[in-house]
Amino acid sequence: MATMPRTVPTDHPAFAPLPATHVVLAGGVRAAVHVSGQLSGRRLPVICIPGYQRNMSDFTEFAAYFRRVGGGDWPVVLLDLPGRGRADDRKRSGDYGSLADAVDVASVLAALGIGRVIVLGQGHGGQVAMTLAARHPLLIVGTILLDSGPVTDSRGIVRLRSNLAHVEALRGAKAVTAGFRRILGGDYPGLPDDRLDTLIGRNHFIDRRGRARPLYDQRLIDALASINFDDVLMAQWPMFDALTCAPLMLLRTQLTDQLRRETFDEMTRRRPDAVALTIAGQGSPALFDQREEIEAVAEFVLQTSARALGRAA
Repeated sequence: MATMPRTVPTDHPAFAPLPATHVVLAGGVRAAVHVSGQLSGRRLPVICIPGYQRNMSDFTEFAAYFRRVGGGDWPVVLLDLPGRGRADDRKRSGDYGSLADAVDVASVLAALGIGRVIVLGQGHGGQVAMTLAARHPLLIVGTILLDSGPVTDSRGIVRLRSNLAHVEALRGAKAVTAGFRRILGGDYPGLPDDRLDTLIGRNHFIDRRGRARPLYDQRLIDALASINFDDVLMAQWPMFDALTCAPLMLLRTQLTDQLRRETFDEMTRRRPDAVALTIAGQGSPALFDQREEIEAVAEFVLQTSARALGRAA
């Protein structure tokens, strides 16, 4: 079966500040990679792994901030895993999963010549980070989990599936935009319409017929069809415990439906050494546009890198 390149408008605004190259993975499927800063042995890179059907554009502001923190050359790697953004779709729907994604992340790091890394995983990206830590503990120097943990909230999955089905069924650019604004307004109260419209472009584009077209493989969402609102999904605490290999930072957005508060509290109980922070007034994915949380993440990255390299922060 041939590989399946994604169809993404070449001038899509969300990707304009993020020029990407492709890394060929097992089976010929390609991931898309954007590297900002300078890869070297002086500063340990941060690799950002997006949420389930998300892509690297969710980390646009984060990467821009680190360009400033690092004097323009702190290395940050943004990634579209297969089935998302500008990466190829996987050949078979059964090929999707956190284990396959972790294997691909390790392959990308090897292709870039990165032997140690700080991982920032949002949602599903955090589960990929935990899988990566379990398989390659010496690769992980530090981990940042954002709205991610060993227990996935089924309510968030059902809401995601329903919201996507709703907006993708709408006809006409105005109706699509209005539908997205209503949905996103609940996750980002008070955010002006122009900012909400920017967020629309991170996961969809509107085609010439006025329909919302996803920037992800629809089979990712089809795989969620059997999950119900009140399902209790299997906890993966041993995967979380694998993160003891390195320093840990735990972030949770106040309005998220991906990570329950009680799960977050249990994570902090199990890892009292972890840096823990709640991002107020927004849901998933985090906007990463407020000084407090950006500087907290930057401090964690700088200190973790300095300790690993045996230098003063």
